[in-house]
Amino acid sequence: MSKLEDIVSLCKRRGFIFPGSDVYGGMAGTWDFGPLGVSLKRKIMDAWWHFWVDQRDDMYGVDAAILMNPKTWVASGHVATFADPLVECKECHGRFRADKLVNGATESISTEEFLAAKVKCPTCKKENWSEIKKFNMMFQTHVGPVEDDSAIAYLRPETAQGIFTNYRNVVDTIYPGLPFGLAQQGKAFRNEISPRDFILRDRECSQMEIEYFVRPEDWETEFEKMRQLQHQFLEDVMGLPAEKIHDLEVPPEDRAHYSKRTIDMMFDYPNGEEELMGLVYRADFDLMNVQRESGKSMEYRDKNTGESFVPHVIEPSIGVERLFLAVLSSAYAEEEGRIVLKLPENLAPYNYCVSPLLKNKPELVKKAREVYELLKQKYTFVTWDDSGNIGKRYKKQDEIGTPKCVVIDFETLEDGSVTVRDRDTTEQVRLKIEAL
Repeated sequence: MSKLEDIVSLCKRRGFIFPGSDVYGGMAGTWDFGPLGVSLKRKIMDAWWHFWVDQRDDMYGVDAAILMNPKTWVASGHVATFADPLVECKECHGRFRADKLVNGATESISTEEFLAAKVKCPTCKKENWSEIKKFNMMFQTHVGPVEDDSAIAYLRPETAQGIFTNYRNVVDTIYPGLPFGLAQQGKAFRNEISPRDFILRDRECSQMEIEYFVRPEDWETEFEKMRQLQHQFLEDVMGLPAEKIHDLEVPPEDRAHYSKRTIDMMFDYPNGEEELMGLVYRADFDLMNVQRESGKSMEYRDKNTGESFVPHVIEPSIGVERLFLAVLSSAYAEEEGRIVLKLPENLAPYNYCVSPLLKNKPELVKKAREVYELLKQKYTFVTWDDSGNIGKRYKKQDEIGTPKCVVIDFETLEDGSVTVRDRDTTEQVRLKIEAL
């Protein structure tokens, strides 16, 4: 099992992820993606979209604004209920999520339960706590030049509400048949009390969510279909080991306020088991709230029967950063003194690295450039490396997950063959350039 600190070190050393605004000392709960991190992140997001939207005829995309009418968050219940249990150490005034300081605790932990656990402050090691208070995690801002209550707005804490507010627009413009889904990828913001565990719990993250609209009587069947599809996506497309994924049926007291059933797909991260992907049956909670607060009908009229009703909703959702870390931690390995990132080929930032055996031999460099341009045109995700000796280049490409290294040597000039080295096995074979 890889260690989290090893992955964090690799991410910074090789340009996957840096601390947010690092040059100014950073900002807790924010992270910046470097060149390789951007490539991996985009491939993950593109693979998700291809699996859930492009390959299906019942899914449609939307891209809603981050700033929304504040009525959205009143109707959804976020203003009243989107809160974590906050506890403060009276000695050092550190603030923490109470449920994360007690093993096995949930977000509904009471002050009495917390104090009974005899928790010591992680910072000062004292045991002198305030009462637990509910802390709303939405970032509040003001829209326009006047900062009064009429100008209050929020950075969205989830992408789902942008889907629900556009449900009527989609139905009225393309009139899809039931069941159908609306998918969205985008930023979400949560004012976490104590962000931690690298990119697992951030204040700014990217989400990929689907709201799948179904007939009320069909929700159980469609819920199970979605559960199986989630496993297929995580295991077959993302390459995650099936034995590291565990379905957790969330009890009623721990479910979100809008949920009638929730399954959390947990993953064995280096720091322990954490939520990776969620599947929630939201019933008609959101659409009925939108209908009530907006005064506009959210009913769907069946094309065949003429029956009108408010659809129920099933929501598969996942955080990009959580999936990013799951992919990285599954791929990370240390073998025979080398670090290798065994990323699936569909996700690796580069599929090929092209190198001349010696960079001070013009004839090798010229031929290597020809091969590089050929592969770049054919495969797009190709990099060039002529720094250091060939061993150091292999080491670097192993660490960033490049599946194949192509080396142009003097034999290439004679017969048009190149050396191709495999990342996972380190085996080398000779291939003709046209066979690449």
